[in-house]
Amino acid sequence: MIIQSSLLQELHEALPHLRAQMYFKSSLTALSHAIEDQVLAGNDQPLVIACFQRERFYRQESHRYLRIADLTPSVFVLAAPETDFRNDSGVYESIAFDPEDGLSQEWHLVVISPHYTVCLICREHGVSANSRDGGSRKGKIAQTSAPQRLLLPMDQSRRFEGVWTFDREVSCTAAELLLHRISRYRPELLSKTAHLLEALVSPAKTGSPLVHPSPFTDRLVTYLQASQYRQLKAYRQIEVQERKERLVNSMTSAIRRSLNVEQVLSVAVNELGQVLSCDRCIIYQCQATDEFATIEYEFVQPEQASLLSQHWPLEHNPWFNQAVDQQEWVSIEEATLDLRIKKLKAFKTKISQAQIHSLLMVPVFYQGKLLGMVELHHTDPTEPYRWNEAEIGLVEAIATQVGVALIQSQSYAELEVLNQQLEALERARSNLIAITGHELRTPLSTIQVCLESLSNEPDMPLEIQQVMLSTALTDAERLRKLVQDFLTLSRLESGRVQWHTEALSLAECIELALSSTRARTQTGNIPEIQVKLPPDLPMIQADGEWLVEVLAKLLDNACKFTESPGKILIQALEVPPQTIEVVVSDTGRGIEPDRLETVFERFYQEEGALRRTTGGTGLGLAICRQIIRNLGGKIWADSSGKDQGSAFHFTLPSASARTASSNSSLRRVR
Repeated sequence: MIIQSSLLQELHEALPHLRAQMYFKSSLTALSHAIEDQVLAGNDQPLVIACFQRERFYRQESHRYLRIADLTPSVFVLAAPETDFRNDSGVYESIAFDPEDGLSQEWHLVVISPHYTVCLICREHGVSANSRDGGSRKGKIAQTSAPQRLLLPMDQSRRFEGVWTFDREVSCTAAELLLHRISRYRPELLSKTAHLLEALVSPAKTGSPLVHPSPFTDRLVTYLQASQYRQLKAYRQIEVQERKERLVNSMTSAIRRSLNVEQVLSVAVNELGQVLSCDRCIIYQCQATDEFATIEYEFVQPEQASLLSQHWPLEHNPWFNQAVDQQEWVSIEEATLDLRIKKLKAFKTKISQAQIHSLLMVPVFYQGKLLGMVELHHTDPTEPYRWNEAEIGLVEAIATQVGVALIQSQSYAELEVLNQQLEALERARSNLIAITGHELRTPLSTIQVCLESLSNEPDMPLEIQQVMLSTALTDAERLRKLVQDFLTLSRLESGRVQWHTEALSLAECIELALSSTRARTQTGNIPEIQVKLPPDLPMIQADGEWLVEVLAKLLDNACKFTESPGKILIQALEVPPQTIEVVVSDTGRGIEPDRLETVFERFYQEEGALRRTTGGTGLGLAICRQIIRNLGGKIWADSSGKDQGSAFHFTLPSASARTASSNSSLRRVR
């Protein structure tokens, strides 16, 4: 049987003067338990009628109603069945009504005793009350059946509208309405409900002492205190969550505003230190294999010592190693008492100087790679500090944001480098097109003209024929050299060169390079070349063929940009430790200061590819740089500016360095 009308509405119709109030579920729970305790504290066998909305709510209170049933035979429990709840006349009367019944939206508890009465009649707020019109009532129930199910899970924020009173008239009227419903649900209980209805209209007993209200009052006070505690706990959780979200939002905003990692980490360390009220907060970038890290970001209280710009030990730091190995936070309550640092005197001294007594370390990881560390310090030796889960969760959230900032910064830096490389490639492509267009077309045109002249003019004088042949051979050599430079640079950059280093005399290599330069340059056009080498200059460790190539190209470059009566000077000196520095200087055109690094790029020409007066491919210095780097040295240029001459320096290891390295290896083997 389904009765769709509301009991609360029927009670209002019977007693129009009643005024409903609003209750939260937690309040109704406290009232219900207080009423039940009032029954359990007495011995006068009252009538108890409890209507639960669903079986799940009844199951939480079933043990209490078993105790109540031991005290009184008149106990009725109503609920909509979900599993095994059913009509039964066991320990007490259980009445199962249909889930679509109006009682499934209501919560009732009525107690009628000869000495007192109390009733609680409520309907869940948010579910449409049944109208007085039977036809429209059915429609409204159908419309609210779906949202009604959404309100069934137990939620302390659920609200109920109803009446709670000790008034005997109201309580007896509510009990009468409920007993009439029970007789309709279970007609077999008609005689029992009729007897109880007769008892309701009989006058209440007088002269007997009232049941003491202390159980009811104590229960209410207990529930009020418990509710207040839960409320304060909820407020604290909300406060912690608010601090966490505010800090994370400030970090996210800083990351969005700027790609500058210094700005982001400065915001993070200051916000974190202030929110958690620690004595010191530091953030530093590091890798798992670093021996130490430099502290670049710090929040510190005014009375505490600063660690900014100091080297923070990592290799012998047991807490750092633990955090890296476990890839999670490490908390130390009393750092100075940790047995792991007793044998680490230097590290223990560092901890004492920083006055660290409690610390929290949270590593910053990205895809399993350590990027940095967030540390919080407390310095009070009398009160070890223990970080709670909320604080650790907050620091971990910030560590995640720090990782995002570091990765974003690294990605941006790599993107800038990539853009620079792309720009360099674009310049190389443009220069390659210009140079090949000029350097290939010019000699080919000359060769073609010479050969056509020789072919079309068989009677050409012998002297002119010799000039034509010499010109064609010179330009053919120029083309060969251009192709050779392309192939040489390609081999060097691809790593396809096999190096054969040995101890060499620098003087002999310079002499071979001079011979090659003189052979390629017309007599009278070459500047004066001087060689000044110390008599005790050690031998150099290099590949002779490639070293001569470097010297020859540097000499060719100096001759090209130095007009007579200019001079070229070749010098060498020993530079500790066990390095030979060679300098090829000239008094020629010089190089602008902002171009000293650019001259080593491929296809670079000081005057531009299409308006040069000296010729050349712009590959010579690029080849020199590749050779010197592969031989383990460095190369650079110096110049005071235009028409101030220039000097090209390169370094290579001396042969004694190789000998010392071999002797050291031999000693280790022994």
